[in-house]
Amino acid sequence: MRINRMRTKLLSLSNFITSSSLTRFSTSSHRIGFIGLGNMGARMANNLIKAGYDVAVHDVNPSAMKLFSDKGILTKDSPSEVTETSDVVITMLPSPKHVLDVYAGPNGLLHGGKKIRPWLFIDSSTIDPQTSRKVSAAVSDCSSEDKKASMLDAPVSGGVMAAETASLTFMVGGAEEAYLAAKSLFLSMGKNTIYCGSTGTGSAAKICNNLAMGVSMLGVSEAFVLGQSLGIPADTLTKIINSSSARCWSSDTYNPVPGVMDGVPASRNYDGGFSSKLMAKDLNLAVASAKEVGLKCTLTQQAETIFTELCDGGHAMKDFSCVFRHYYSGKDEQ
Repeated sequence: MRINRMRTKLLSLSNFITSSSLTRFSTSSHRIGFIGLGNMGARMANNLIKAGYDVAVHDVNPSAMKLFSDKGILTKDSPSEVTETSDVVITMLPSPKHVLDVYAGPNGLLHGGKKIRPWLFIDSSTIDPQTSRKVSAAVSDCSSEDKKASMLDAPVSGGVMAAETASLTFMVGGAEEAYLAAKSLFLSMGKNTIYCGSTGTGSAAKICNNLAMGVSMLGVSEAFVLGQSLGIPADTLTKIINSSSARCWSSDTYNPVPGVMDGVPASRNYDGGFSSKLMAKDLNLAVASAKEVGLKCTLTQQAETIFTELCDGGHAMKDFSCVFRHYYSGKDEQ
């Protein structure tokens, strides 16, 4: 009987979440604040606008905001001003420092204390789990008895092209009820949402994903350079790898060898895409997180060193696949 009563309560809670929380985003009546209009954020904000949401935006770069104001989108001069008109605020920022500044700095999102309007904050920045937990705690401190504010850490995967086509994957940490309530909002900007668990697990998942992506790109680049040195054209080796056990995203979707694949950064002098600077930053976050839990991550440390050297060599703003040319001295496919 006790088990049956527990099941009934759980079913009741599930029904409440489905019928109440999820309908929060079933219409476009909610006002969304979006902060961070870089390569990713601008495209994500545009997709929310296309989906019919009432969006207000902010960025430290006036030119980025002008692109929105020219289309009649409301722009705000500070993060705190964004909260004045928003039910939900989404942030997409470059680093942990920027996130802390936007949330807790002067004129930050939490400037209003317990009087803040938004009931949900979503941070899609790639940052360390520790910072995500710190900011989430600060958001909770701003809750009042009659209004609870929540935060989700929800970094994304897929890059600029996926942001453009609303096909991102969201990795989400935080309260599951808040995740369910915001799921349709995520699906206005992406095609996949994965609930990872408690606060900070979304950020942890993103760090692990980018760790694997960075190390994979190094392995694929080394293989292509070795193949060229041994007389195997990169196009031939690509066909072999992509029909064999070594097939991966870095070989079949984001090939680093110029002349092998169209539509990737390697085909346009490594412009656009995911910068070497950001890869070095993400690997630094992974190294720091590993140290915090006492884990030895040798490949991560080596990858961080390589991408840092790449940045120091003047290639920080080039796509991270440029490691093939500028670190390994790989040759273009003729």
